[in-house]
Amino acid sequence: MIYFDNVCKRYPGGHDALNRVNLRLPKGQMAFLTGHSGAGKSTLLKLIAMIERPTRGQIFLDGVNLNNIGNRKIPYIRRNIGIIFQNHHLLYDRPVFDNVAMPLIIQGYRRQEIHKRVRAALNQVGLLSKEKSAPITLSGGEQQRVGIARAIVHKPLLLLADEPTGNLDPELSEEIMQLFARFNQVGTTVLIASHDLDLIKQMGSPMISLQDGQVANNGLPFSADSAKAPTR
Repeated sequence: MIYFDNVCKRYPGGHDALNRVNLRLPKGQMAFLTGHSGAGKSTLLKLIAMIERPTRGQIFLDGVNLNNIGNRKIPYIRRNIGIIFQNHHLLYDRPVFDNVAMPLIIQGYRRQEIHKRVRAALNQVGLLSKEKSAPITLSGGEQQRVGIARAIVHKPLLLLADEPTGNLDPELSEEIMQLFARFNQVGTTVLIASHDLDLIKQMGSPMISLQDGQVANNGLPFSADSAKAPTR
């Protein structure tokens, strides 16, 4: 699903956020990115989502070389990705329903299909009764779940989450992680950046540790197929 081949990312000023990163995340896998603040977790996720571009190396997503994707085609690649941030990035001037519907509206879905999918997504995160509420009236945990509903409403093949439980208490954090596990159980590939090692250990999923922009430990399962580079 995700393949990094000797990937480097240097920001202006000479800071190397990632340096010679090699990894493969198989389709259908759930895994965690860990590491100290500044280790490169967020940068790695941004490269997959094409928010940033690598300085060197190649990144493949589902067999497609992202280096060959022009800016105009980025929205089409992102249709297969759901992105969840620590800060929810909700639109506070619109109700919960409209926030979740946004990806579908952008992609041109019909009104009836939008209504069906949004209500299903809100039901999955336990917020169907809040569809008409203003985001500002919701708790932090509820706002994060709205963000998750928005990320999964278009049924993406891949979910990326950047410190999704960073502002939540332990009980809510576990609840959010269990949501991700449920999505993974139905075939969605999930990659989560988190510093909460205790919670990660409870989840029992593989862990990729970053240190100073490099992979310090890769707990992903290895197979003969995973050693082969994508062909496209």
